[in-house]
Amino acid sequence: MRMASVFVWQNPTMAPETHGLSYNTVDHWEISRSSLKLLKKLGAGQFGEVFEGIWNDRTAVAVKTLKPGTMDPKDFLREAQIMKKLRHAKLIQLYAVCTTEEPIYIITELMSHGSLQEYLQNKGASLQMSDQIEMGAQVASGMAYLELQNYIHRDLAARNVLVGDNNVCKVADFGLARVIQTVALKWFPVKWTAPEAIHENKFTIKSDVWSFGILLYEIVTFGQMPYPTMTNFQVVQQLPKGYRMPCPLNCPKYLYDIMYECWKDSPADRPTFETLQWKLEEFFDMDLSSYDDANRY
Repeated sequence: MRMASVFVWQNPTMAPETHGLSYNTVDHWEISRSSLKLLKKLGAGQFGEVFEGIWNDRTAVAVKTLKPGTMDPKDFLREAQIMKKLRHAKLIQLYAVCTTEEPIYIITELMSHGSLQEYLQNKGASLQMSDQIEMGAQVASGMAYLELQNYIHRDLAARNVLVGDNNVCKVADFGLARVIQTVALKWFPVKWTAPEAIHENKFTIKSDVWSFGILLYEIVTFGQMPYPTMTNFQVVQQLPKGYRMPCPLNCPKYLYDIMYECWKDSPADRPTFETLQWKLEEFFDMDLSSYDDANRY
């Protein structure tokens, strides 16, 4: 049986509300699997695949499928309840889930260009430095909101930021990392993770700030792997000794200084996301004519 439409319409020409897809279930956001059609695969990762889909033959959505055994549906449901409350223009909106059987489906808004990592690798040559800094500022804005809500991402990286039209960037997969970590210890994003999180399992908003510095490196290098000449083991060994990645080619000193602040050894010495946002946005108020070779490393 086809699900009845559950969108709230103010008139037939207006777009549907996007705070969720369903009202006719116990928790207001579990929807029928049969109401979804998976159209094409957008990508795949360690824990599942992502598809472009359509809900009730009318609404374009992204559908993340989680491999069976990746997480306990009950654990995910508890985390998703928090995710539903986190609403910001630079965070991917969770629409609904399908959890009554595996694989679990996570239904979100659809971003036309996929992950920031792939976008940088495929379209990076068309980007100007101002575009790249604007992307970083958008991510910082979304993370500043999470910071304000006392929420930790735990896996901030270009692969977990999605890109829409006009280079709009939104942070994704907040809320999934903590649940996944408990069952996926073999997979650990060492090159994005702060030393205190690696060695002491201390994840805070300041460890997210460290990861943001790595994300800025990804942005300025068009999606290059961080620490390109080093293994995970070498990174783990060298960071406590003070090693930090050198400034990437053609990266403005101003931007590298921001990255380096994110990689301060003491978490308390790292900037807030609010500060990172205004520092990146401040770039657009600078006299760009002064950016000659002397201002690049």
